[in-house]
Amino acid sequence: MTRHDNRRPLGRRSFLALAGGTVLSLAACSPQAGTLAGAEPSGALPSGKPAPGTELKIAARSTQLQLKPSGLGKELEFTVAEWPNLTAGPDVIQGFRAKSIDLATNAGIPPIQAHAIGLQAKIVAVQVRRNPLYTFATAPGSSLTKAEDFRGKKIAFSQGQAQGVVVLRALKEAGLRNSDAELVPLPSTQFLTALQSGQVDVAPLPEPTLTKYLDQYAKDGAGAVKTDVVDLLTVLWVPTEVLDDPEKTKAVRGFVSLWARGQVWAWENQDEWIDTYYVKDQGVSKEDGRRIVDSQRKPQFPVSWDEALAWEQETADLLAEGGFVPKQKASALFDRRFEGLAAEAVAAEYREES
Repeated sequence: MTRHDNRRPLGRRSFLALAGGTVLSLAACSPQAGTLAGAEPSGALPSGKPAPGTELKIAARSTQLQLKPSGLGKELEFTVAEWPNLTAGPDVIQGFRAKSIDLATNAGIPPIQAHAIGLQAKIVAVQVRRNPLYTFATAPGSSLTKAEDFRGKKIAFSQGQAQGVVVLRALKEAGLRNSDAELVPLPSTQFLTALQSGQVDVAPLPEPTLTKYLDQYAKDGAGAVKTDVVDLLTVLWVPTEVLDDPEKTKAVRGFVSLWARGQVWAWENQDEWIDTYYVKDQGVSKEDGRRIVDSQRKPQFPVSWDEALAWEQETADLLAEGGFVPKQKASALFDRRFEGLAAEAVAAEYREES
């Protein structure tokens, strides 16, 4: 497979347009972008409690909902000034640039996109998920049943989010080139509208969005195509300038532990979590919430980040081969001073030792 064959008209300009226009475009054009993104936080990782008055603005909806019922909220040693309800990678990147977010949870691809435009940010915690998180929903009336059927079809594609890499990996595993399908650049928030209107033939959806879509449109012929494509990483990541503040770094360190323990609490208290998140927050039925949770695996936090780094490098290379981002070294995306802290916070059964 050659670089020429993989390249699509959709490229860095499309990502920048999706991610927020001129501010990001200026960053992408900066000759210092690559150097800045590789800057390392200085000094050893500080320990102890953050100073009184330390605040963070955190975009981590699941953790926000877990803190109260789990009792973990009582262990916060800093003030959460805001909980911005932003999950899409491009939105989080904008929030980092606007200083309206200090810490966020995302898949592994937003840090790659941030690096591509010169935004200084580091991964500080890693969770691995070895089951597919996305299913390809098809438009009403579609006859698609497998990924090989995607040839010549319009696929919703957000290169700044996990869904984008899921599309690229699914095409590759089906023996298709990027050019064998039409990748339609859209933010994931528009995937449902695009499916409903026929603007695209297929789009990768997570749960519970998939369930809600099929509940409404299965009667009209909408369906789902399952693949074995895994989006391995869920990460916490932070702008480097936040990590340059020792007190905020202490707060980040403390939150890493609560984030990991919150995921474990949700796994061990599934009925309460289904009611809290799937029913009350996401608006799906208790039965659908149970089905979704039953399809998942227990959370795992790696002691070593070697596999996570290799996965990020493979993902960055896949995007670079498609002409979506410049080549980059994934090692620049991680602050390995935090390596293993999430794993240390949970019981042995939730750790991956290698």
